[in-house]
Amino acid sequence: MIPLSMARPGETVTIRKITGKDEVRQHLAELGFVVEESVTVVSEIGGNLILQVKDSRIALDRSLANRVLF
Repeated sequence: MIPLSMARPGETVTIRKITGKDEVRQHLAELGFVVEESVTVVSEIGGNLILQVKDSRIALDRSLANRVLF
């Protein structure tokens, strides 16, 4: 599995696993990052990602993006 931070702009991936403490996983789930959900990388700026999840665009810093694996 590869961390989401390694995905390139324009790439669509399916989440396979989310790591980290319960609070971190819960926070990501509230943002829409759940297993089997498709995520599209809109852009990457300085290691931070803009992601399309469902009908929302969400910004994640590199440390959180490393917790989402595809």
